[in-house]
Amino acid sequence: MLQTTIARPAAAEGVGLHTGMYGHIRLVPAPADTGIVFRRIDLDNFAIEAEGHNVARVSYATSLMKQGVLLSTTEHLLAAIFSCGIDNIFIDIDSIEVPILDGSAEPFMQMLERAGLRELRRKRRYLKVLRALEVVEGERRIGIYPADEFRVRCYVDFAHPLVGQQEVEMVVSPETFRHLLARARTFCFERDIEPLRSMGLIRGGSLENAIVLTNSGVMNGPLRFPDEFGRHKALDLIGDLALAGLPLLARVEAHKAGHALHTQLVSRLLADPSLWTITTNESTHVELGTEIPALIPTSATD
Repeated sequence: MLQTTIARPAAAEGVGLHTGMYGHIRLVPAPADTGIVFRRIDLDNFAIEAEGHNVARVSYATSLMKQGVLLSTTEHLLAAIFSCGIDNIFIDIDSIEVPILDGSAEPFMQMLERAGLRELRRKRRYLKVLRALEVVEGERRIGIYPADEFRVRCYVDFAHPLVGQQEVEMVVSPETFRHLLARARTFCFERDIEPLRSMGLIRGGSLENAIVLTNSGVMNGPLRFPDEFGRHKALDLIGDLALAGLPLLARVEAHKAGHALHTQLVSRLLADPSLWTITTNESTHVELGTEIPALIPTSATD
């Protein structure tokens, strides 16, 4: 397989979930071996690579920081890019936080479809896991294991009549991500809104960009999926795994995990080179320079 980038730029704008700051993002083609790189265009194009060593805060979203420059809530955009197999891309942004848009990865998938996909004259490199690694904190745990494909399994359990125990397991591809996960939105409990705001969080949160759960139901239904909560947690997991910096050949299982455990796993994995190797996949040969206008179908229902 050859490395990829997007064929043309695509843009979007909106409010940040936690800061409430309005921002613009523009996806831009990048050359081979660039990786996924954010550029703070409000700070002279300061570059922040989407890699594990740049992880900063991970309490209620995954934030990156490099030389004191912060970028928050990266996971939904990274999940879309990573699942679509885009190896190289610049993400130009003029704010401290990626816009939340509708709270899912669907708007980012639509941006990528508008941008199209272009192959580059360089072999794709994969991070292939050779030995298992597990991170455990009480009843929360996450593990990564050897596999010949990228597969995730995500289990959540919330004491709420609309949530309870939910589990998602899938091989990650553009098609499966779009059909199963992309439209799943972020969520919070009504009782947590004021405590979160008192912490300076969810200043841009609204009924248009997050599901709000009351004690017995949902304030702003209908849900897009009966198990939308478990699906969104799987989406978050994939976005955080993108910080490995290369496409993964591995199976990841997350049990009641969150951003903190996801990023711990990535950091510990990258810190131990005996757990993985870098490999190329030469089983597929395609014509160089091919442009694919749309990654996947533009609509999907479950």
